[in-house]
Amino acid sequence: MATDRILIFDTTLRDGEQCPGASLNTDEKLVIARQLSRLGVDVIEAGFAYASPGDFEAVQTIAKEVRDCVICSLARAIPADIEAAAKALEPAAHPRIHTFISTSDIHLEHQLRKSRAEVLDIAVAMVTKAKGYVEDVEFSPMDAARSDPEYLYQVLTAVIAAGATTVNIPDTVGYLLPEEFGQLIKGIKENVPNIDRAVISVHGHNDLGVATANFLEAIKQGARQVEVTINGIGERAGNTALEELVMALHVRRSYFNPFLGRPADSTEPLTRIDTTQIYKTSRLVSSLTGMVVQPNKAIVGANAFAHESGIHQDGVLKHRQTYEIMDARTIGWQANQIVLGKHSGRHAFRARLQELGFDLHDQELNRAFLRFKELADKKKEITDRDLEAIASDEMQTPLVVNFRLERVQVSCGDHEIPTATVTVRLPSGEERTDAATGTGPVDAIYKAINRVVAVPNRLVEFAVQSVTAGIDAIGEVTIRLEHNQRTYSGHAANTDIIVASAQAYVNALNRLYNALQHQPTPVVTSQT
Repeated sequence: MATDRILIFDTTLRDGEQCPGASLNTDEKLVIARQLSRLGVDVIEAGFAYASPGDFEAVQTIAKEVRDCVICSLARAIPADIEAAAKALEPAAHPRIHTFISTSDIHLEHQLRKSRAEVLDIAVAMVTKAKGYVEDVEFSPMDAARSDPEYLYQVLTAVIAAGATTVNIPDTVGYLLPEEFGQLIKGIKENVPNIDRAVISVHGHNDLGVATANFLEAIKQGARQVEVTINGIGERAGNTALEELVMALHVRRSYFNPFLGRPADSTEPLTRIDTTQIYKTSRLVSSLTGMVVQPNKAIVGANAFAHESGIHQDGVLKHRQTYEIMDARTIGWQANQIVLGKHSGRHAFRARLQELGFDLHDQELNRAFLRFKELADKKKEITDRDLEAIASDEMQTPLVVNFRLERVQVSCGDHEIPTATVTVRLPSGEERTDAATGTGPVDAIYKAINRVVAVPNRLVEFAVQSVTAGIDAIGEVTIRLEHNQRTYSGHAANTDIIVASAQAYVNALNRLYNALQHQPTPVVTSQT
């Protein structure tokens, strides 16, 4: 099955969410899915329906609400997984079941404890079962990069014959280098006799920092679907980044055109991505997951279009292309503008948030609008970044708020012992006040909160980021707590970073507490 463009399969909501601390609730996933649709991705892997009730709900909700692209659910090659995926995808206009099983000898021996023949039979049976529910079935031989090529060819031939429309080749552990990945795809093209009946897809991880290069080489050898995430988030060192892959194909179109059977000078896009939505999508995912984008990150980092060197500045001022190969406006990165003021109404506020990709519930909108009015009294200029910070902060407030921060006060200085007093409303409705000292004001706040909220935890990350420039900028605080080897994130934004730090901590404690109150039986999974 040939295609003259590259299909973009986004797995931010599945593999990306496996990044420690990047847990999303259903509402947050739906917001991101809607923005991915605006971005123009071909396939959204909405989750792993069997993994938990929350994942099932997210897949089902996205399947109902997002109609203009393929909605996919991951499923192990197990009947119950396939059935759960099919059920969750029932509302989808374009459903896909993505099933997988390991094919490398090391996985077969130590993880599955099955023979090659047994795995082959399971793969065919589960693709056949999935095909009974949906027409569009994707199959992944997990750890394909370390599988015996001849056995891999045999499995791929069999699952395509059983009805797989896409065969995905994952480098599950991020082991391959670009030339090796390209040769793997070339071997499949040459040795799987019915490969023309399926799209070749690739899935990779950035453990060696070559994920994007690997995919570009795979495309040259015949891969026509790429599995990527926004900002490259994902397990360990992350997945191949959508923005890097798409912009590499955009900027170097004339180089890649011939590999897709086009004239080198063709101006037709190689993907259907609306590149002007890239920066907005990056910001949205960063805000909702709490995963801060490093400043020197390619394409979407804060420094991606910045020039400090005098030589570079001189060249750019004379002609931008002397030191820039992309126009920042191509990815939707434009200078902040005043979009709203203190006299703006609720309708204009909601409309602007929707343009930025946020669709808040009435209660969230009411809280966000009040915060916007308060901010407008403090700041001369309200920017899109300010609005994003307010909206994402409200959306990341846990759905069930057991602990509510009522007051926080600190005393500190270079010759004083940092002291914090906090008042927290408990689930019973009682307000309790306590105080503590610490090595700094934030440490004192967290110790005081811990004296009130008896939820054991360990603080593993604390990050503060300014949303915009200036003394009156909103500060975004992201923290991560660990309990029983699970990570819980908290996020808050405020012009007072002390208040934001306290609220972020309480938000994380609420997530932790809610998880302790509703602990489902864990599902042990292996994933591509």
